[in-house]
Amino acid sequence: MEINNLKNEIEINNELNNEINQKSFLETTLGKTINAGLDIGIRALLPDFLEDQIINIKDNLFEYGLKDGIKKSIDDAIDTGKSIIGIFTGNFENINQMQEAIQSGGILDNFSSLFDTVLNRLEKNGKINNTVSNILYKGKDIILNNVEKNIQQTFNKQLDNFNNVENHISIWEESFNNKDFDGMEKEYSKLKEISEDLAPIEKIISKLKEIDTLHNLIKNNGKNFELSQQEVELVNKLNNN
Repeated sequence: MEINNLKNEIEINNELNNEINQKSFLETTLGKTINAGLDIGIRALLPDFLEDQIINIKDNLFEYGLKDGIKKSIDDAIDTGKSIIGIFTGNFENINQMQEAIQSGGILDNFSSLFDTVLNRLEKNGKINNTVSNILYKGKDIILNNVEKNIQQTFNKQLDNFNNVENHISIWEESFNNKDFDGMEKEYSKLKEISEDLAPIEKIISKLKEIDTLHNLIKNNGKNFELSQQEVELVNKLNNN
């Protein structure tokens, strides 16, 4: 591969990886998780409601502040949790820190208060009757329990993903040392698949970026492991940026 092409390819990869943001990842992931827990809870509390009625209630909840409120609840939990566990600058170093911060930051309390506020708005604006409002308010613990359960499952999945990634990285490196490209390709495919849903932890992202660079360099070099000194130095330099 020509050095200029290699440089361009790696710089593009670096730009993509640098766009990864832990807060936006948590907003998106936990937002979906909370939404799923809310859906399960509402359906449990209103078992006789038709699908369209459930959808209408949820649409109104989101329209009257739940959507933006969930994002703010997550952001507040992250910022408060970081202070509590002593992360004043920088990013989370692992999934356990993320989980501890979210829990310590009071994500469930934030969502509970938000739900009360939005439910009150719906009733005042005639979007929901008093009977349904009371059922949802009195049964709020069921919704919160489902939200909490889903958040726990989300972090458990992330921990499993990281364990799997570390295992596949180890096998990829072993194949690389043995100059076994087929073995590398097998693990590389698994890493690409798992990393799509992986929380952006700098240490792992950096390692995946290095693997991505080396893997494609060798692949585009005709599966030749004999890299020039210039190529090796460039890879090291660009991956350390």
